[in-house]
Amino acid sequence: MFTGIIEELGEVVAIRQEGGGALLSVRGPVVTSDAKHGDSIAVNGVCLTVVEVAGDVFTVDVIKESLERSSLGALAEGSAVNLERAVRADQRLGGHIVQGHVDGTAVLLSRDPGESWDDLRFSLSPALSRYVAEKGSIAIDGISLTVTTVDHESFGVSLIPTTLKLTTMAERQVGDMVNIEVDVIAKYVERLVVRQ
Repeated sequence: MFTGIIEELGEVVAIRQEGGGALLSVRGPVVTSDAKHGDSIAVNGVCLTVVEVAGDVFTVDVIKESLERSSLGALAEGSAVNLERAVRADQRLGGHIVQGHVDGTAVLLSRDPGESWDDLRFSLSPALSRYVAEKGSIAIDGISLTVTTVDHESFGVSLIPTTLKLTTMAERQVGDMVNIEVDVIAKYVERLVVRQ
């Protein structure tokens, strides 16, 4: 489990295609400080398992499902990525419950820079729109954010200066694809209601 509070910006140092998947190597001094084989690290919101640590670089396997359901397949050497280690049970849950199980992708539709924050609008697939609520939580590229507006085809978020400074959101341009994880509680509530 993750919180959606990004610990550092990492850099992709290598991608090697293997079968239908890939081996992804990422430089991240903070997340590798105590990382070991088998640990979980969220890369742009996708929970991945560490298979090797060498200095400040960790390597993870990315299966075909993850490449197809997320934006990880579009990464290249030198790409900046949001990194977060799995939360420990004795830590504060600063963001919201994020599983690192990406539900799909969205496209940045508009960006309106303000004096103190930026307002961004993203596409929203019909399959996910029922899980997104105004003032509810959503994870975009692993970042815990609050939904400011929502309709059947799009939703908006506002980014404070800290989020812009410490995550990949400062670089995102209109047309860029991002990973989306909706609130897991909404999915379980729906499942319980539908089964009755």
